[in-house]
Amino acid sequence: MLDFEEKEETSAKKALGAEKRVNAGQKRLINCSKVDVNQLMPLKYKWAWEHYLNGCANHWMPTEVPMSKDIELWKSDQLSADERLVIMRNLGFFSTAESLVGNNIVLAIFKHVTNPEARQYLLRQGFEEAIHTHTFHYIVESLSLDQGEVFNMYNEIKSIHAKDQFEMKMTEAILDPHFTTETQEGMQKFLENLIGYYIIMEGIFFYSGFVMILSFHRQNKMTGIGEQFQYILRDETVHLNFGIDLINGIKEENPEIWTSEFQEHIIDLIKEAVELEIDYAKECLPKGILGLSAPMFREYVQHIADRRLERIGLKPIFKSKNPFPWMSETIDLGKEKNFFESRVNEYQSSASLSWN
Repeated sequence: MLDFEEKEETSAKKALGAEKRVNAGQKRLINCSKVDVNQLMPLKYKWAWEHYLNGCANHWMPTEVPMSKDIELWKSDQLSADERLVIMRNLGFFSTAESLVGNNIVLAIFKHVTNPEARQYLLRQGFEEAIHTHTFHYIVESLSLDQGEVFNMYNEIKSIHAKDQFEMKMTEAILDPHFTTETQEGMQKFLENLIGYYIIMEGIFFYSGFVMILSFHRQNKMTGIGEQFQYILRDETVHLNFGIDLINGIKEENPEIWTSEFQEHIIDLIKEAVELEIDYAKECLPKGILGLSAPMFREYVQHIADRRLERIGLKPIFKSKNPFPWMSETIDLGKEKNFFESRVNEYQSSASLSWN
């Protein structure tokens, strides 16, 4: 039997627990001081949890993909110098770009996103970025490439350096120990960072690289690298969709930050990014190969930039057509949300994709 004082203490603890109990409506994506950020349930942003589950369901490791055919082809004389250049430039860009994305998640984004289900996804994405970096190490090691040449390309190739510098500028202010998202300026700077990495880096820069490498795969060349890029593309599709939902969610909760001036700033950033990516395409493709040419990438990059603008509520500005309609066989850019409704058989152990 509890005496009177014990009953009073128990009642007080229950009352305190009820007072602290999380109401989903109290949750916010950023600047939430009322709710313990570690209290996952009840879920408010079910989209964040769904993205987390999609990421977990599509786990893979690069070492599951055989590289013997790639090694044989790379050592042969069947690849032209121009084809080798495209492969090397892509490895050089992605090897550092993936680590930049991972660093940005861990050092910049995670600290300021105060919602636990969104943080749960960010933890998953950070791990996937590590897997992607592991992938490029695995490719470089398998092909016996010069590791210093590939991983230092961001310092030596002007177009790669320019893209990396563009992205790193997005992180500088967020890493300032005095940075806060509690002001309108701070929220806009944080949103700029999210757009810079999710919309531009993963949604524009990465996609043109996917076209280049998957073009080899379509020709039955470098199929091991091609399959790994397919897996990376699957991951990046979820990253992009999560980022878009996060950006739009912050805009909805803080409409005062989405000013016409800020929208123009974002459009200018995307215009600049498009030109940077076109310069990179020219660097990769000084001559046409595999049905690809640098001018085609101007159209493609502008096309996907318009799609990204639309997804965050801005009007398309380029009105360019997609010169690579075959990419829709790999991922339909018009139905990114539905990409994972198809199921992949034996995804974790198979070296090839089979869709239902």
